[in-house]
Amino acid sequence: MVITRTARPRILIRLFALLAVLLAALTAPAHRAHAAAPAFKVLAFYDGTYDAAHISFVHEANAWFPQQAAANGFSYTATNDWNQLNTANLANYQVVMFLDNYPQTAAQRSAFQTYMNNGGGWMGFHVSAYNDQTPSDWSWYHETFLGTGTFKSNTWGPTSETLKIEDPNHPATAGLPSTITSSVSEWYSWQHDLRQNPDIDILASMDQSTFPIGTDPNQTWYSGYYPIVWTNHNYRMIYNNFGHNAMDYATNTTLSSTFASAQQNQLLLQGLRWLGGQSGPVTPPAGGATGPIHGIGGKCVDVAGASSANGTAVQLYDCNGTTAQSWTVGSGGTVRALGKCLDVAAAGTANGTKVQLYDCNGTGSQVWQPGSNNSLVNPQSGKCLDATGNTSANGTKLQIWSCTGSANQAWTLPTA
Repeated sequence: MVITRTARPRILIRLFALLAVLLAALTAPAHRAHAAAPAFKVLAFYDGTYDAAHISFVHEANAWFPQQAAANGFSYTATNDWNQLNTANLANYQVVMFLDNYPQTAAQRSAFQTYMNNGGGWMGFHVSAYNDQTPSDWSWYHETFLGTGTFKSNTWGPTSETLKIEDPNHPATAGLPSTITSSVSEWYSWQHDLRQNPDIDILASMDQSTFPIGTDPNQTWYSGYYPIVWTNHNYRMIYNNFGHNAMDYATNTTLSSTFASAQQNQLLLQGLRWLGGQSGPVTPPAGGATGPIHGIGGKCVDVAGASSANGTAVQLYDCNGTTAQSWTVGSGGTVRALGKCLDVAAAGTANGTKVQLYDCNGTGSQVWQPGSNNSLVNPQSGKCLDATGNTSANGTKLQIWSCTGSANQAWTLPTA
């Protein structure tokens, strides 16, 4: 074909136009897939400096809530800088959480009260309501907001109890039975009878069937009415009486987990969603499913030598359908085989701590929760179940390790 002189300019124009399009495409910023924005944002405050049981709870909470945030579409930020409790910063969050204390300065208190008066959400735990001063050091908080007044008494030692659901119509209690089993905690009672306060809606209390409460006869409740979870009609708030783990104080070893009860966790998460404006039932973790647990390379989680002796190592091995590879996932977070529980040795929290088979004892060392990337998280340590050395070789021992999202921390649990 012969290109005439008059055609050449048109062809050149088209070529320049095409070149401009290509250059624009090359220089334009790349479009990246963005994660969905969180449905709501939580800011948790803590001290983490007083009483080993409270410190243990703080560590657990700051491991457990981020896992639940990833699974339930919210964000969780924790800080021990209470000066972040200011009006400008609070405007970025829908829910504030107090894990083990409450604001101590006038500026912090003023910012928090303004936040709550303007419709902010709040969730508090156990010692965040503690006050033994008369009159109270912060009347609005203890009298008006919580309704408790001063601390009256506590039980000892920490125990798991039966809780009665008092208001089954609240979003926090959706789908729960009339009574639920709590995790282990020390329990507080208060100066004021919250039943006489028209602003207070008690969501859960100690069921009468659960008495006596405590193990020390001098610090045991034998009867009475004790509210455990409640809200205030005038504010978007929920207070939870629990948040004190059982401890071996001599060795600073945690002996229980605040997040060991699936039903209590459901109450907790549904309440948190309500505070964040996302009301709706949360499906509790599946319980009772039995079968193999598959890990890296398609290998199965296996009890070495099919031994049920305490301390027996747990490992990866070719799937063979034996009882050494048959695991039952309990609703309370336990994972069991051969009548024993999957256990973190010596309640360890360090990377590389051995995972073993041990008598089931209700401690935080035997609680496991699904996490992101199909991980299995021990909330007490904040670490993930991990196949040592990122290998699938037969005999690879299991341990806990910082969660990385890698293949050697991905597990497929039984579903039936």
